[in-house]
Amino acid sequence: MKSTSIFAVAAATAAIAAFGVAPADAVAQQAIKIDGSSTVFPISEAVAEEFQIAKRGKVRVTVGISGTGGGFKKFCRGEIDIADASRPISKSEMDACAKAGIEYIELPVAYDALTVAVNPKNTWVDSITVAELKKMWEPAAQGKVKTWKDVNPKWPARPLELFGPGSDSGTFDYFTEATVGKSKSSRGDYTASEDDNVLVQGVESDANALAYFGYAYYAPNAAKMKALRVVNSKGQPVGPSPQGVLDGSYEPLSRPIFIYVSKASARRPEIKEFVEFYLLKGAPLVEEVKYVPLAQASYSRAVANFRSGKVGTAFGGKNEVGLTVEELLAREARF
Repeated sequence: MKSTSIFAVAAATAAIAAFGVAPADAVAQQAIKIDGSSTVFPISEAVAEEFQIAKRGKVRVTVGISGTGGGFKKFCRGEIDIADASRPISKSEMDACAKAGIEYIELPVAYDALTVAVNPKNTWVDSITVAELKKMWEPAAQGKVKTWKDVNPKWPARPLELFGPGSDSGTFDYFTEATVGKSKSSRGDYTASEDDNVLVQGVESDANALAYFGYAYYAPNAAKMKALRVVNSKGQPVGPSPQGVLDGSYEPLSRPIFIYVSKASARRPEIKEFVEFYLLKGAPLVEEVKYVPLAQASYSRAVANFRSGKVGTAFGGKNEVGLTVEELLAREARF
């Protein structure tokens, strides 16, 4: 589809140069703007590509990566139609949208197993506790917790090289709340990037590295890194997997991920068609990019909420750690 778009632009440019006007198809092409979470990006990108193919180039869909927080800033300024989000909208973002008169429809699209990964040469750790993750990442660790041994005396005195999302990331918000106990509460002396591929490369190239990111960035690179099992509230070490998400055992790092649609944009036929395409035909693409689809009943409920123009959030501006699939479905049913 990308090459088709290039040829279409070239044809339009040639027509303008030759005749001084653009061809009808170029003038009529409609645009849908999406931005936000790098975690949700693989899903939205896959859906956008399939939708553009189905529409034969009549609709152009752009998908950016500025982080969940960055996406909401653009969304609440009316600059984009859809915000990708790896956490629910926050209270401050709700206030910003309200001040700007932006109403939104909240739609869960998949489940993610947030993954903690190390280099394959790391032979000293296979599982990790939430307490150990807190000791690594809390603000008090900055400048003090410098080696693996500083976290656990059984681990070697090798330098601890940390990689993680930047502060605009919803993954950063969720992880800090799940491990440290407070959203955005983190040490600052680590390699940060809104591009998860940078974090993946950091783990792959450094035997002392540890990083966290969405499961979709781990799965295709599993041969080049090692996912740590995380000890859940029952004392069981569980690795990230679709099954662990569905049965609720991979906690507290399982989480729902979302798109937020501007109600004003949703009145446009191409937006309505795209969002329904996303919800009704996106499940195989969710699996293809290594996330966990919601139950069909949940997608049906999301479509009903979208068609009825049901605005607002089921979360009240608060992020919630360890929400199971069943709890999400119940929440959406009450919303």
